Amino acid sequence: MKLDISGQRVNLRMLKKGDALVIFHQANDPEISRFTSLPHPYALKRAYDFIKKTQQQIRRESAYELGIELKESGQIIGMMSLMDIDYHHKNARVGYWVGRSYWGQGFASEALGLILHFAFKKLKLHRVSAIVMHLDIPSVRVLEKAGFKLEGRLRKANFENGVWVDDLLYAILREEYEV
Repeated sequence: MKLDISGQRVNLRMLKKGDALVIFHQANDPEISRFTSLPHPYALKRAYDFIKKTQQQIRRESAYELGIELKESGQIIGMMSLMDIDYHHKNARVGYWVGRSYWGQGFASEALGLILHFAFKKLKLHRVSAIVMHLDIPSVRVLEKAGFKLEGRLRKANFENGVWVDDLLYAILREEYEV
């Protein structure tokens, strides 16, 4: 199965083996792991294993962990994931990261819009949620800009760099997306 979702400046696409090195370099940035579940340091073998896992998940339609590809260069600049898909209850969770040199340029917002369109129009989901650490203000802005609503706060859910951090639970419903 080939999966490509085309946008104005970015595409969401399946990862291929040749993407491992760029994922390794970008994911190895401590600023990326700071607000994600990515380990630091990030090993090259982990990138190859991750790519293989994402291809299997897409074939099984259990998750869509897609590379955010910059259209002008064909380079992967981050990841956009639709995971924990529950087809019976028609919901899933989204997660994402963008390489530091691409921050603040609207790429995460565009990629989130693409995966929401896929989730609501192609997969016919009813609800998409996201969990973000309360200190990750740029990600909070991306979610709110896309129409996500804050549903709750999971107090001291993570212990990051010697500090307890809250998780914020956001979600968007199909009818909110279609407004």
